[in-house]
Amino acid sequence: MQLEYFQMIDRISAVDLDTKVLNAHSTVPDESTVFEGHFPGHPLVPGVLMIETMAQASGILIMHTINFEKIPLLAGVKEGKMRDFVGPKTELEIKAEIEHEGSGFAVTRAEIRADGKRVANAQLTFTIKPFPSPDLQETIKAQVADMKKSG
Repeated sequence: MQLEYFQMIDRISAVDLDTKVLNAHSTVPDESTVFEGHFPGHPLVPGVLMIETMAQASGILIMHTINFEKIPLLAGVKEGKMRDFVGPKTELEIKAEIEHEGSGFAVTRAEIRADGKRVANAQLTFTIKPFPSPDLQETIKAQVADMKKSG
């Protein structure tokens, strides 16, 4: 996980297109400038970055289902819950599942677990748009391929 670069997923362990479920993993870094202000002396991953982690896992799953032809953009967060503190060195298990897709939108359910305990979950809505450039499309495909190799 590289917080400063918003790269929240380290590796993808499984993508099941039949059930439309993705499993991924990340390790919170030991140090990050994010922790300098959140919070001094007691570093915690901000809740918005937990939402971003679930959104990235969901977005990767959505792109798999549409063969990376378009890009999903987070449009809404419903029932987002931060259930526990997440600090440095925490091993995270991320799961995303598509509940609905079609008409240019997709809805997912996602959760993050640490030591088997759910620490965050949300229902996320995405709008599906064309990639703004072929370069971005190829960059994202390459990044996701690297995450799968690490899985």
